[in-house]
Amino acid sequence: MASQSDTAPAVIRGLDFGLNEWVVDEQRQRYLHDPGSVDETWRNFFAAPAEPVTSVDRPARTAVTAAREDTDGPALKAVRVAALIHAYRVRGHLMAATDPLSSRPAATPSELDIAAFGLHDADRVKQCVVDRFAGRATMTTEEVLRALREFYCGTAGFEYMHIQDIGKRHWIQRRVESPQHQPDRSRQLQILYRLGAAEAFETFLQTKYVGQKRYSLEGGESAIVLLDALMLRAIDDGVAEAVIGMAHRGRLNVLANIIGKSYAQIFGEFEDTADIGSVQGSGDVKYHLGAQGDYRGLRGGSITVSVVANPSHLEIVGPVAQGVVRAKQDLAEEGVPRAVLPVVVHGDAAFAGQGVVAETFNMSQLPGYRTGGTVHVIINNQVGFTTAPANGRSSTYATDVARMVEAPIFHVNGDDPEAVDRVARLAFDYRQTFHKDVVVDLVCYRRHGHSEVDDPSITQPAMYDQIDGKPSVRTLYAASLVARGAIGDRQVEGARHDYQEHLERAFSETRALPAPAPALDVPATGGGQAGAAPAAPRAVTAIDEGTARRVLATQTDLPAGFTVHPRVLPQLNRRTAALEANAVDWATAETLAIGSLLLQGVPVRLAGQDSRRGTFGQRHAVLTDRRTGAEYTPLGSLATRTAPFTPYDSMLSELAVLAFEYGYALARPEALVLWEAQFGDFVNGAQTVVDEYIASSEQKWGQCSAVTLLLPHGLEGQGPDHSSARIERFLQLCAQGNMTVAMPSSPGNYFHLLRQQALEGPRRPLVVFTPKSILRSKTATSALTEFARDGFRPVLPDDKTDPGQVSRVLLCSGKVFYDLDAHRHASGLTDTALVRIERLYPFPQRELAAALARFPVTADVRWVQEEPENQGAWSFLAPRLHRLAQRPVSCAGRPEAPAPAVGSSRRHGLEQKTLVTAAFR
Repeated sequence: MASQSDTAPAVIRGLDFGLNEWVVDEQRQRYLHDPGSVDETWRNFFAAPAEPVTSVDRPARTAVTAAREDTDGPALKAVRVAALIHAYRVRGHLMAATDPLSSRPAATPSELDIAAFGLHDADRVKQCVVDRFAGRATMTTEEVLRALREFYCGTAGFEYMHIQDIGKRHWIQRRVESPQHQPDRSRQLQILYRLGAAEAFETFLQTKYVGQKRYSLEGGESAIVLLDALMLRAIDDGVAEAVIGMAHRGRLNVLANIIGKSYAQIFGEFEDTADIGSVQGSGDVKYHLGAQGDYRGLRGGSITVSVVANPSHLEIVGPVAQGVVRAKQDLAEEGVPRAVLPVVVHGDAAFAGQGVVAETFNMSQLPGYRTGGTVHVIINNQVGFTTAPANGRSSTYATDVARMVEAPIFHVNGDDPEAVDRVARLAFDYRQTFHKDVVVDLVCYRRHGHSEVDDPSITQPAMYDQIDGKPSVRTLYAASLVARGAIGDRQVEGARHDYQEHLERAFSETRALPAPAPALDVPATGGGQAGAAPAAPRAVTAIDEGTARRVLATQTDLPAGFTVHPRVLPQLNRRTAALEANAVDWATAETLAIGSLLLQGVPVRLAGQDSRRGTFGQRHAVLTDRRTGAEYTPLGSLATRTAPFTPYDSMLSELAVLAFEYGYALARPEALVLWEAQFGDFVNGAQTVVDEYIASSEQKWGQCSAVTLLLPHGLEGQGPDHSSARIERFLQLCAQGNMTVAMPSSPGNYFHLLRQQALEGPRRPLVVFTPKSILRSKTATSALTEFARDGFRPVLPDDKTDPGQVSRVLLCSGKVFYDLDAHRHASGLTDTALVRIERLYPFPQRELAAALARFPVTADVRWVQEEPENQGAWSFLAPRLHRLAQRPVSCAGRPEAPAPAVGSSRRHGLEQKTLVTAAFR
């Protein structure tokens, strides 16, 4: 692309270069910057005086050009050949033989025909300057074409010219535009053995477990060669660990041949031999499970490799794996981050179709989400479930979304495992050199249907007629090695023997499996927390006044010369004065919780769309100098190397970001990991993460992630999309003690809740419905004694009312308490008690029973909520309250509605007044 400054004119030296003008301009820019950086022919060309051509002159241009062929010929040829080289770099991948189902060479696109560059057959034998292309100073046009087709149109195609950084482009060019040597014999045998192991595994499963779903790798066995090459390269480079996120296709093969999961374990899952009576949770289908093992190098050394468990929701595992990797990288040893390689394996249809892929790419270079680049591997079956690419994407390639972050994309034919091996090493080296994402598009095919019970010929008959008669990749590669004389019959027999040993070992291990356990009647749990771990000892969540003062001092003890914004400074001053005023607000309580945890050695990570400042301007975890723009994190002065405080603003995403934070918390159980939604309503953009990971991962996979969700919630006249974090949806997912759902109304209780989450086991997700309007309310503050008094209180009883006079008990959570209390005070009512349920799940049965026992059994008990009756906590609480109160319990709330709130602030105010009044009737 031409520079915006000193752009070359459209006509140079009397010649209009048309589409090739940019080539001249690129050389001219180099010449203007440093004449010695271009070849002598170019220097002479640009040093000559320009001869501009007017529009009147243009009809004569061709004749003039022909007449001056003798003097301008070499320079013109150099320009034209340079344009040809560039065109192949940009478009050569379109001619690459990357499709194993196509035996015909790709037709030359018109834009790559030499005639498009003013070159003719007579020019093929003429020498021209090539500016060090392929390491040469001059070449004939024919030699240039042969080299270009070798480099760019073989069984691998390279997309990289969309990268703006010329250094990265030249790095790839140097590696692509060089003679490709075959791997040595030991590597050839390793490739053959890897293919044999992959094929043997699939052949056995196809024979033994006919009709069972396994999402086989048959047709794409070279993926094992690719992953093998990545792992070996990583071992040689000193990488300590690799984390793989992948969906179904080939997962069992990867678990067996890369992770090292035993055949017995995998076959046991097919045989369903697990003892039902001993299993905690539901488990999951075999091709969703994760595992970890050690991969050993050919010359010694090893790398820890894990596959992250994932649901059927395809690409959602990508950001989860990124979070796991970032957490592991943050576990620094002596200040050196742990070297961890993220690898994400995709399907072609999902890569193009799932929006979370683009979100994850967008995260890849953000400060809070960098993982040093990811190697993306696409197992490209050239078909979705039954959908052809023409109906599944609007782009040329499934990989085009990766161009948004200028990731290089390497397309490679899965039937050429040596090319696959080469491309894998190139991808790894690029990632290690530039710490950026790179994509390998492994073009292959799917020998069976989407699953083995499906008949793909119904929708792709021609494709599967071809596939049915196609030899396996291993068979083709073995024949190729013999034909080339690379290996002899003994090596082929050795590989075949190794292949047979894999099969025999598989049969032996499966014969040794125990018989399936009989189904057992699992006893009823009586409504308790089935599958929940025994209660851990209570952690001490109280702090003393000295700790509180030390934490709050950070809010005003700022670096010399740091200028705080005049609208922020009063808030910081109020925090330090809160202890003397004996009135701690919400943001100050949170600051105390985080700061005191840091002092105890607990790392804290806070992330969200505007989490550093806080959507409502309440947090100010990071300050910005009003004059210089410099940033300062006050609580950072408390952090230690082992317990850092890392607040980040995320991109405007819920799905990928929450998945990342879940994965981060999964790998850092000792840390408090907080994700805050801009408004609680927006968490439904990450519903897949909530359903598939946060709510159910422990039951399905035994994964315990203590990620904490902070969801601003409260109906305050801001319309349907800024009111509700959908309490009902979270509560509907609660069972067997799988997570904690809380709606604290007191800053002090919120303080204890956060500290309890960080310090107490077992490790489970926490969902907190946080306030908006009461963040700065003078009525919503806590006295210092609440922070010194130990423990989160799941129920806050009414200690202001004489129990003997109570005829009405109103139960509530969150902001509505303050509306009810204000009405009670204004009306002078003494017969109504307000009891706050601060933790909705696990349901605080014992604590609530004790609070209700203080009042007469004849007292009317009502649940009050701001939300419509078909939303909020009512449907979850109703049966529990009826059982506990042993009397009818009614609900005072808004009428049932499909939307969470009205759009008119005035109408909302009338509704709220009606609701509060009705609660006291």
